[in-house]
Amino acid sequence: MNTAMTRPVLAEVFGANEGMALRIRQVALVILGVAALTAAAKIRVPMWPVPVTMQTFAVLTIGAAYGTRLGVVTLLAYLAIGAAGLAVFTGETAGLAYMAGPTGGYLVGFAAAAALMGWLARRGWDRDFGRMVAALVLGNAVIYAVGLPWMAWLFLETKGAAWVFQWGMGNFLLGDALKLVLAAMLLPTVWAALGRGR
Repeated sequence: MNTAMTRPVLAEVFGANEGMALRIRQVALVILGVAALTAAAKIRVPMWPVPVTMQTFAVLTIGAAYGTRLGVVTLLAYLAIGAAGLAVFTGETAGLAYMAGPTGGYLVGFAAAAALMGWLARRGWDRDFGRMVAALVLGNAVIYAVGLPWMAWLFLETKGAAWVFQWGMGNFLLGDALKLVLAAMLLPTVWAALGRGR
């Protein structure tokens, strides 16, 4: 069996890995992940031309640390709570109407990006800075690949392609790059501290 296909993700290193204790740990991780996503969505870092939240940092880090299955479950729980009306997203409101707005595509992209990050982490991409950077670039690309078409569907006819690109991606690229560097350092550092970096 290819060992690159069976590497543990970070969440599997801590605590029980079987039976009821495993289920309890997984539920606790989902709750912790939803709380982290909510907190990250509310953090606003002053930047030009728009403030940046830490939401995508949390999404991609959770995906890599939790693995595909648990990462996607966590993101789906987060989206479900937001769809139910709890203000867990970047804005002050939530619910299905909010999710059908400009950020809707990006929210769906979060789950897809978490799945990809978990898949790559299972193959060891979270163990060193270079591969983690590549994984995060791909994860960000997935978010934009889902979010930008939704923005275009909503606004292309009235605002034009340049506006869609600027407000759907361009304004956020600098912040994304800084978050990418931070996330790319985080998980490999934890793995190195655990003595499991390679």
